[in-house]
Amino acid sequence: EHLTAHLSDLRSDIYQEMLAGIKETDYTVPVQNGEWLYYSRTFEGKSYKSMCRAPLKDGWEELAKQWDGSMDSPILPGEVAYLDVNELAEGKSYCATGQVRPSPSHNVLAYSADFTGNEVCQIFVKDINTGEIIDHDETLECYGQLQWGADDKTIFYLKMDSEKRPYQLYRHVIGSDEPDELLYQEDNALYWVGLSKSFDDKYIFVSSRSKESAEVHFLDLTDSNAKLQCVAERRKKVLYSVRHRAGSWFITTNVGGTPNMRLMVSPAVANSEDSWKDMVDQNGNVMFNGGYERAISGFTSFESHSVASGREGGLPQIWVVSYASETTSDVTDFVQLSFEEDAYDVGLGGNSMYNADHVVIAYDSLVTPLSSIKIPLDSPTDLSKRTVLKEQEVPGYNRSDYSCERTTVKSRDGSADIPVSIVYRKDVEEKIKSGEAVPAHLYGYGSYGACMEASFRSTRRALLDRGMVYVIAHVRGGGEMGRQWYEEPNGAKYLCKQNTFNDFVDVAKWMIDDRKITTPNQLSCEGRSAGGLLIGASINQAPELFKMALLGVPFVDVVCTMIDATIPLTVVEWEEWGNPNEEKFHKCMMEYSPINNVKDGATYPSCLLTGGLHDPRVQYWEPAKFAAELRHKQGSSSGPVAVKIDMAAGHFSASDRYKYLKELAFDYAFLLDQLGLVDAKKS
Repeated sequence: EHLTAHLSDLRSDIYQEMLAGIKETDYTVPVQNGEWLYYSRTFEGKSYKSMCRAPLKDGWEELAKQWDGSMDSPILPGEVAYLDVNELAEGKSYCATGQVRPSPSHNVLAYSADFTGNEVCQIFVKDINTGEIIDHDETLECYGQLQWGADDKTIFYLKMDSEKRPYQLYRHVIGSDEPDELLYQEDNALYWVGLSKSFDDKYIFVSSRSKESAEVHFLDLTDSNAKLQCVAERRKKVLYSVRHRAGSWFITTNVGGTPNMRLMVSPAVANSEDSWKDMVDQNGNVMFNGGYERAISGFTSFESHSVASGREGGLPQIWVVSYASETTSDVTDFVQLSFEEDAYDVGLGGNSMYNADHVVIAYDSLVTPLSSIKIPLDSPTDLSKRTVLKEQEVPGYNRSDYSCERTTVKSRDGSADIPVSIVYRKDVEEKIKSGEAVPAHLYGYGSYGACMEASFRSTRRALLDRGMVYVIAHVRGGGEMGRQWYEEPNGAKYLCKQNTFNDFVDVAKWMIDDRKITTPNQLSCEGRSAGGLLIGASINQAPELFKMALLGVPFVDVVCTMIDATIPLTVVEWEEWGNPNEEKFHKCMMEYSPINNVKDGATYPSCLLTGGLHDPRVQYWEPAKFAAELRHKQGSSSGPVAVKIDMAAGHFSASDRYKYLKELAFDYAFLLDQLGLVDAKKS
């Protein structure tokens, strides 16, 4: 507090700017589920959302757009709030809902909630019509996933072990005195159990998945005597996931050792692997062959169509598949949707109806706020037939004031072109073109095959409007260029993890030396969780490139954490980083683990490290230990090292939306102060 006391006014200014940039009283796009439309509302001054529904009515899309913007007016006729999270959070310092699911009849609601931030949930069952909680056992330590069975009495849920790993599937019958039935237990600590339901509501899927292998069981909900059966037994280095439509399994898998996932199809029976066949389009061409050029990551099957999501050219893509009939898997058309901007994010929006004739997608970019777009499945490429259901309203934002671009940077060994996404104000762009260096902020992640998309964040304006450039380095270890960007030997996993950090440093050098956007005294950097590892390793490798570093819940004590199997979620991570009990992995980790590589006497950038007391993924002592090591070893000319631990949160920061903005304002105020921009005039 003493170190940052002088920033209280700046923090307040930034918070007010961020608050002014959101529409506090708002709603999400209604999603049809049966004869109801479900959506959420937020209200000015209230920290959490209120979940609402209204009876399905013709023309509801236009009715929603006619809402007058007031807190008291319903979004749609007949609106009822069925779960107000503000009431659920009353008297609690943290409250995050997990899954919220109406029953098959829509008369009962089941939902999970985490009240500490440690990701251990309680499950509640509520009569929607009366508001009464009809089932709740606060002693159960559950994971957040749950599913209804075929009726309003049966719920499936997951329990966690002492290491916070979901490992057991139970069936619970509401109102029964019988103990809940254990249906599945995963004893291998490398595997994490997941729970889902087929889009046509016919099957429960139970996945047991490590970082490198998977096994899926299914339960037929149309047969009251059905038992769990296995789709395909686990095999080393084989991942797969399953969807169902018209008596067929649709499988995304790397079977055969392909670098990316294939799309395969087979009859919907147990032990089906021998019948898996590559899915082909209307011309007999394999749609997703697992090669380097095209990667599939998701597949949603409607009654007459399917929608695939994935990547091509380093950007997210969507494809629509049409079938000859509702009962066959014979493809009659396979098309890819197109988007105009060079860097963007797109994915599926709210879709709950198996027999829908349209799909809703969500689209945004670094300069374009989020839009929900309705696309007819029978003519998905006809732009004239697309309907914008809702555009994110950003008060005070003028898109024409900003520009974004996508480029690549050659890695130091010449083997990779690192994608880079950049956003700035147009007046700042002119300064750069004239040869003037400007302040810049570099963000990265680079682990688990996760993608850092070029999406819109209104809160970035606190930096952009003070003359900064915001840059995302899509470094190896992520999945932006497909799984080969993540996996060995050319990605950044296991023994080639160093590629992640090298890529980030190479982008920073490019910004300074080649593109001449900025200088080391004007460059800040940021990463969260495994992205905090990225930042820690990068400032160790090249502390002279950065003036300031933000490390959020950073994984910086790699060896000590990975060697201790009693720490929650450690064992499941051995297939990401390696097991340091093996010499080759221990040696590799010791070469990049931030806490083990702080340079004696080096001049380090200013650092702000944050953590959450209840974080089960990165223990709070990791940022504290790294801060102590920096203070002990860094040179006398280094910047200050600050640590901030949230005593009422976990890995994902504050659940209260206002508190979240205040925490972000704290981070940005520290950043601007260290870059000498406290008095920077806003454009």
